[in-house]
Amino acid sequence: MMNRVTLGLALGACLTALPAFADELVLTPSGMSFEDTAFALESAIVGRGLVVDYVSHVGEMLERTRADLGSEVVLFTNAEIYMFCSANISRQVMEADWQNVVYCPYGIQVLERPGEEVMLGYMHKSAESMGPANDLLAEIVAEVTE
Repeated sequence: MMNRVTLGLALGACLTALPAFADELVLTPSGMSFEDTAFALESAIVGRGLVVDYVSHVGEMLERTRADLGSEVVLFTNAEIYMFCSANISRQVMEADWQNVVYCPYGIQVLERPGEEVMLGYMHKSAESMGPANDLLAEIVAEVTE
């Protein structure tokens, strides 16, 4: 019979034998103002025939609730997340693995922290089957920042 220490060591050994899989936040400086970056991002999305389903004004929400939550920390000067989907890409990645539904819609963030340059960000999904979606996000960000 295994005691707790032996069981813990055995489980730890099994977990370290597994490859590390993690989504990764990819941040790219835009080289533009927040407003110009947001406009360029929306134009790049729409220019591909895609529809921006929703823009999350996360920066405004965090600032609006900051004092109510007792915080003095200003996280963002501006922060918005552009949510959109591609029927073609979504079908590809979900036919490869139906569980990729959790990644839809896709989002690209326009972020400006106090005193820092404006960044575009997206989550690069670690699942190999998400390659087409990762490519789409990277292409849109590259178009905006080039």
